[in-house]
Amino acid sequence: MNIKELIGNKMLVFDGAMGTMLQKVGLKAGEAPELLNIKARNKIIDIHKKYIEAGANIITTNTFGANELKLKDTVYAPEEIIKAAVENAKIAVQGRNVFIALDIGPIGELLEPMGSLAFEEAYEIFKRQVIQGVKCGVDLILIETMTDLYEAKAAVLAAKENSNLPVCCTMSFQQDRRTFTGCTALSMVMTLQGLGVDALGANCSLGPIELESIVNEILEYATIPVMVQPNAGLPQVVSGETEYKITPEEFAKVAKKMVESGVSIFGGCCGTDDNFIREVVKALENIELNKLNNKPICGACTPSKAVIIDGVRVIGERINPTGKKLFKDALRNNDMDYIFKEAIDQVEAGADILDINVGLPEINEEKVLGEVVKNLQGIIDIPLQIDSNNAKAIEKALRIYNGRAIVNSVTGENKSLDTILPLVKKYGALVMGLTLDENGIPSKAEDRYKVALKIVNKALKYGIPKENIIIDCLTLTASAQQEDLMETLKALAMVKEKLKVKTTLGVSNVSFGLPNRELLNRTFLTMALGSGLDLPIINPLDKAIMDAINGFKVLNNEDRDAKEYIKIYGDKKEENTKFKENKHINLKEAVIKGLKKEVANITRKLLEEKNEMEIMDEDLIPALDIVGEKYEKGIIFLPQLMQSAETVKVAFEIIKESVILQNKKTIDKGKILIATVKGDIHDIGKNIVKTLLQNYGFNVIDLGKDVPKEKIVEEVKRNDIKLVGLSALMTTTVKSMEETIKALRENNLACNVMVGGAVLNEEYAAMIKADFFAKDAKESVEIARKVFFIK
Repeated sequence: MNIKELIGNKMLVFDGAMGTMLQKVGLKAGEAPELLNIKARNKIIDIHKKYIEAGANIITTNTFGANELKLKDTVYAPEEIIKAAVENAKIAVQGRNVFIALDIGPIGELLEPMGSLAFEEAYEIFKRQVIQGVKCGVDLILIETMTDLYEAKAAVLAAKENSNLPVCCTMSFQQDRRTFTGCTALSMVMTLQGLGVDALGANCSLGPIELESIVNEILEYATIPVMVQPNAGLPQVVSGETEYKITPEEFAKVAKKMVESGVSIFGGCCGTDDNFIREVVKALENIELNKLNNKPICGACTPSKAVIIDGVRVIGERINPTGKKLFKDALRNNDMDYIFKEAIDQVEAGADILDINVGLPEINEEKVLGEVVKNLQGIIDIPLQIDSNNAKAIEKALRIYNGRAIVNSVTGENKSLDTILPLVKKYGALVMGLTLDENGIPSKAEDRYKVALKIVNKALKYGIPKENIIIDCLTLTASAQQEDLMETLKALAMVKEKLKVKTTLGVSNVSFGLPNRELLNRTFLTMALGSGLDLPIINPLDKAIMDAINGFKVLNNEDRDAKEYIKIYGDKKEENTKFKENKHINLKEAVIKGLKKEVANITRKLLEEKNEMEIMDEDLIPALDIVGEKYEKGIIFLPQLMQSAETVKVAFEIIKESVILQNKKTIDKGKILIATVKGDIHDIGKNIVKTLLQNYGFNVIDLGKDVPKEKIVEEVKRNDIKLVGLSALMTTTVKSMEETIKALRENNLACNVMVGGAVLNEEYAAMIKADFFAKDAKESVEIARKVFFIK
């Protein structure tokens, strides 16, 4: 059997950590393990052999960081490293029934809109690795230790589009059950399954005991094989060295429990060696696979929020130029803030999903739709519905969408079905099918049902499950087609009962051309909900409409114990029947919502009334405090935090220009030096800290990554630094941090030192004589305020 046939049908055991084994044979702090594929081949081959002898079915190439960005400061190209790594693995295997997985880790930079790396740039980096791995003859591709779902998607697409090999993908979760960027286990499952990976799961960051609840959540929803590669327990730094407390026997015991629950691929990550894998193989020797039998999930998601369609869910209709002059003008003028405000207003009013339509004849729909989708992802966290009849625009949006989207729509026409359904399948989206064909919209319910049946059957042929299909029986206007109106509801009920798929309707179509449209909309909506409508496409700012939906959820037993109803209406005075639209917002609100153009305009106006420091202290910093508090509480996540930070930059630049023009004192609340210590090439966390500190008015000197202690000491002396921030992400470089602090103390420099990084904790920070431990970027701001006596 080949590896494709074995995945999900046989218990498979991956190897353990390459880095842990290399440290035992002398890997130096900060030395790139991938270079040893060429410089110390025998060591790599020997490690592979030890894992094979321990019983691993699959060994992983030593190529975790073999991408062009991480290797740019070396003399080697990714192709050279990958070629040597695969050759080493093949020598170790030597004809044994052991498979070789090409190991692909994160690039090391944040993707847009959180960072500066474009999605397609990331895709090209991964593509280069995949092509070389395939050329060299690997058996499968392992994409691992991903913390950003967007980056994982880029890697999966690169693997799927440039090889026919099985693809496994795992992400790293924190103790809050989310990844570093806020991705949930459910969102990971929904997205990666949709993209067609062969196995998915979790690795690194936590030990098997801490991972257990996350793995159980994955097992609850996954319909494909689940793999797990935990660390050897939570890492602890003792006397400058990273130690893992769990024993191989304890590790294997949890592995057995996970396999009994449904995990079918197991291996080890940081801290595990061949002894761990040997014990795992022994523990799993006589265990039969517990195959998963879950149904596909009907739902859409962003990384941080999944919307399962198991009841009525509201789709906001307002991002659509039809009949909206101001919206059309915004599209023509590329006024993204107008669109973003429409999105934010709908989310605040209760929309679960947003329909996105930017179709105007005079604009480049493919380009604009892509831009809107990309940028909205940094501002709101609810799923999007891609609304277009332009196949190229749909694919552009689906490709860069972070999560699982809905496509609106296909029709019963063969051309539409054969053009759009392959895109839906490839990107794992949900699809709306409109009950019209070459002959238009049938007048009778039975004929609309026949079109729906054709759409469902064609989708099934393309491998799209029923759970991913939504049927729109099309709302007609009461003013022009009154006699056919009830046929819509009859067709909806037939589709719901016979085809067992979800349903949708554009509710407001019913009232075109008639007075008091809200009354007709609300009445028709109520009738449709009673006929089985799942996804009403409505204006969520219409309070009467939302009231009808909230009431229906109570009466239909969806809102158990009327909890949401009471939350919305309890202790509230009667409000207007319609939400205020396009209300004026202040600078603080604009920052919180991430509206850059709005922030620029408001800041310029405020400079006519206030001085620069007043705007900083009374508007910008309080806004950042609110954003930081929401981030700490898990109300928002890294994309929204970074969007607000980038928005403050806009205001800050305008304020700085004003200061320079008026020859005033530069805004500088204190000088801070930050650096990633010698041997460590990771600076994502440091860059986030830098952005936030700058937004609070601190002057940040960033020395970059892999910085020697001598350079840090020199710059502290030269710039009279009062606060130094040191970062280390790798277990092999925590010693460098200790040595850097020691050098600062030996030079009698009167500076405070704060430290941060995934492998650190407060105890270790105190042990190496750091003054502060910053668990995240927001904490670094609080430390800076304390050091510079800022309230």
